Amino acid sequence: MFMASFLTKHIVPSGLFIILLLPLLVMAPNNFVAVTIQKPDNSLSKAKSLDSSVFFEKQKAASPKQFTWVLLLKVNRIFACLSWLPMTFRKRIALSDMSDEEPRNRGKLYTFIKAFLMLSIVALGVEVIAHYKNWNLNLVHQPWEVQGLVHWSYMAWLSFRVEYIAPVAIFLSKFCIVLFLIQSLDRLVLCLGCFWIKFKKVKPTIEPDAYDVEDPSSFPMVLLQIPMCNEREVYEQSISAACQMDWPRDRLLIQVLDDSDDIVLQNLIQDEISAWSQKGINIIYRHRLIRTGYKAGNLNSAMGCEYVKDYEFVAIFDADFTPNPDFLKLTVPHFKGNPELGLVQARWSFVNKDENLLTRLQNINLCFHFEVEQQVNGIFLNFFGFNGTAGVWRIKALEESGGWLERTTVEDMDIAVRAHLNGWKFIFLNDVEALCELPESYETYKKQQHRWHSGPMQLFRLCLPAILTSKISIFKKANLIFLFFLLRKLILPFYSFTLFCIILPLTMFIPEAELPLWVICYVPIFMSFLNILPSPKSFPFLVPYLLFENTMSVTKFNAMVSGLFQLGSSYEWVVTKKTGRSSESDLFALAERESSNDEKILRRNSESGLELLSKLKEQEVAAPPKKKKKNGIYRKELALAFLLLTASARSFLSAHGVHFYFLLFQGLSFLVVGLDLIGEQIS
Repeated sequence: MFMASFLTKHIVPSGLFIILLLPLLVMAPNNFVAVTIQKPDNSLSKAKSLDSSVFFEKQKAASPKQFTWVLLLKVNRIFACLSWLPMTFRKRIALSDMSDEEPRNRGKLYTFIKAFLMLSIVALGVEVIAHYKNWNLNLVHQPWEVQGLVHWSYMAWLSFRVEYIAPVAIFLSKFCIVLFLIQSLDRLVLCLGCFWIKFKKVKPTIEPDAYDVEDPSSFPMVLLQIPMCNEREVYEQSISAACQMDWPRDRLLIQVLDDSDDIVLQNLIQDEISAWSQKGINIIYRHRLIRTGYKAGNLNSAMGCEYVKDYEFVAIFDADFTPNPDFLKLTVPHFKGNPELGLVQARWSFVNKDENLLTRLQNINLCFHFEVEQQVNGIFLNFFGFNGTAGVWRIKALEESGGWLERTTVEDMDIAVRAHLNGWKFIFLNDVEALCELPESYETYKKQQHRWHSGPMQLFRLCLPAILTSKISIFKKANLIFLFFLLRKLILPFYSFTLFCIILPLTMFIPEAELPLWVICYVPIFMSFLNILPSPKSFPFLVPYLLFENTMSVTKFNAMVSGLFQLGSSYEWVVTKKTGRSSESDLFALAERESSNDEKILRRNSESGLELLSKLKEQEVAAPPKKKKKNGIYRKELALAFLLLTASARSFLSAHGVHFYFLLFQGLSFLVVGLDLIGEQIS
């Protein structure tokens, strides 16, 4: 009766929830085992040769038998899939690389998750015994109603839970719900601001004839910097895009700031720069012998050159960015007649956004970031966080704000905050895009997100005294402290992890603190719907996006805590791995360059060119073979997967509908990520 009631009340009405999950199943990795089941040779297959009337009568008589065969086939397929899962799990662990993940898992967060998982498994075992023994879940008031020592222990646990644990769990859940509502309100206000901008068609404008095209001397002097470090896959396309910029050649200088430690790659980059220099492009190569401060140290060293004082603006592009030739003509004119403007930031677009499920979900997040967050803050506050690339700075603003500092791993946000405190204004251009690529593997994406979420907490600790003593208005101080840092950088990862990964499974064992449906279903789906609005083609991925964001909360929470308390991992800087994917125009240009590459090498100083070629070949031969990369195993995610699946089993015993489905699919989402089955698959 219990199972019939559960199926009737919850499984059938939840069909819509299952349908929404179909995109996740469609985008699943393609290394699943195909199971083929041959249909048994029964009388139905022979009935085709009979006439229609006889066939109709036999079909009516055989319909119960037909239905039985269909059910047996379905059950057979289910058991085949279930038998496949353990085999795949063992194979993934055997073939995976855990070396990169082990040191981090020795921390306190992983220990806490493991302890919580063990307690949950024990509690589930007790609840299963209580369920099948038909023990009343309410407190027993008469001592003679207790049936044995185990029953007495269970009732003692219920009493202890109600008096001591439930009040604490209720307080924590309400506290996190309040934070959740505040953050949701902030996101809703941002979306309303974006709708207003679209409705009013508000955007920054420039004078039609800002500079005289026939007079190159009317164009300001622009310095274009390309910081890179071991960017073998993308250095050619980034240098090519910079050298094809539509700007007077005598008013533009390109700096390639190479921090690579690979001598072969250094020579290749210098060779590429020489080719463009021979075409009349003002481009120079800089390499630091002492590579301190990561990207901030690289940029700071370049700005210390004597000739920089002759330039008014500096454009910065990471090595995987390929801006259009008209980029400078669409951004630099905004500075004319606006002496308080310090930064013009362009939007990113992604060449590989449809590569796999991971890149599709990243595209949703970043489209919302640029279309909503950056644009609204730029229009209404003239302030936002610099994205580190695809932007043009007024060099005077950089110098007056203290220049590039090496104190955090988010040097771009650091300089933006200091410039804002000095009164400089920012402009965001949503209709000017620079093409780049997204991380295609989960390992690369996880390291990137760790840096992006630990750095802001480092910066908050360092900048708080300067914010409080600055001369900006009280409103701008409140926006910086409460919205920019606390709400969007601290509270968001805190409540996401605590509410959906800790408190929700905890409440399955403490029913007194059970979360309402609107907290775990209605509001999150509505907020995910708002996030997807800037990328409408991603609507089929609404539920996978919601589940993946909760899955990433463990990484973001860990990074936030490490940055806030200055733990060792907060100072790690790992260059995001690139694949070198290019747009069609880049591919045509690259093919044209490669066709004449051999001729260019021979045309150069023949003796030195031949020496260079022989030296490169010797170094390539002498280079040791690289260790073959494998997919990883992420133990935090796996521990949380088993925790949520354990809680879903407890929810199933209590006949919870939406709670059960949410915990089940969220647990499966953690399992997929923990086994590194999302994103690029490495054989």
